[in-house]
Amino acid sequence: MFGTSIHWTTFFYLLIDLLIVIFAVIQNPKLKQLSLRRFIILGCFFIAYNSSGGFLPDRNFLEPLILQYIITYGVAISLCVYLIYYLYKDYDIVFLKRYFSIQNITITLGIGFIILFLLPYLITGSLDSARILFTLPVSILGFIFLGLFYRRISAIKNPNSFLSKRKKLSTISIGCIVLLPILTVIGDYQYITFSVMNFGFYAITALEINRYLYLIKNQAKLKKVLSFNNDPDEESVKTKIIFQNLTRREFEIALFILSDTTYREIAKDLFIAENTVTKHASNIFKKTGVKNKKEFLFRFLK
Repeated sequence: MFGTSIHWTTFFYLLIDLLIVIFAVIQNPKLKQLSLRRFIILGCFFIAYNSSGGFLPDRNFLEPLILQYIITYGVAISLCVYLIYYLYKDYDIVFLKRYFSIQNITITLGIGFIILFLLPYLITGSLDSARILFTLPVSILGFIFLGLFYRRISAIKNPNSFLSKRKKLSTISIGCIVLLPILTVIGDYQYITFSVMNFGFYAITALEINRYLYLIKNQAKLKKVLSFNNDPDEESVKTKIIFQNLTRREFEIALFILSDTTYREIAKDLFIAENTVTKHASNIFKKTGVKNKKEFLFRFLK
């Protein structure tokens, strides 16, 4: 397409991702505490991935050719690492951080790329051999990570529809990046590889939309909490953004507290430490003018 190696499907995904990022950039200032900064960065990584993987390698662009492979693989590795970081950071998925920390993942992939791909390619000149040497061990580690992730989230049986969708969408997004090494070994079939990878981004997009709709849906449940200053203008209260006093995470935890869920159960459902829940709860109580959980329930459940 356009006299380059980019497939029309890859170009289509590039345009869709670009539109999503532009929309997120426009909406971000309006959402205040519901920051889309990380989502925008993630979208930019996918745009870079579609561009570099779609247009490169191109013998008319940059020589030697190995430099183009360094760019394409470097962008793909950075994308995968950032997507995992995104889930760790935005959704507090901390249970794998001890062994699969962002630092460990980055170092492993970086060193693996140099030793298992770059050096064999420079020595043998065989791209296929270098791909196999690099992607096979990476695939094994990826499936181990996916298995541990899925086993952990499957252990939580929560009827909350938002949390249920969140688990599924997070698993889909990680599953897509885990499949990348295998798809790379299979061959340069852009319409397959880029479809799978971009589906991971759309799963994250759906997750963000679902989270926002969930908070909007429960706005009435926390109306008194969010407008505890007793704004005399009722219409003003209705039109205020729902995060005027609480952060996104505090809003979620406040809903759990109002459902009379224990801190331990909240921690399990949100994949965070119990003391983290306690800190969030303390901030919620301060912002809403109460001293403890008992006062919070008494004041806002009546």
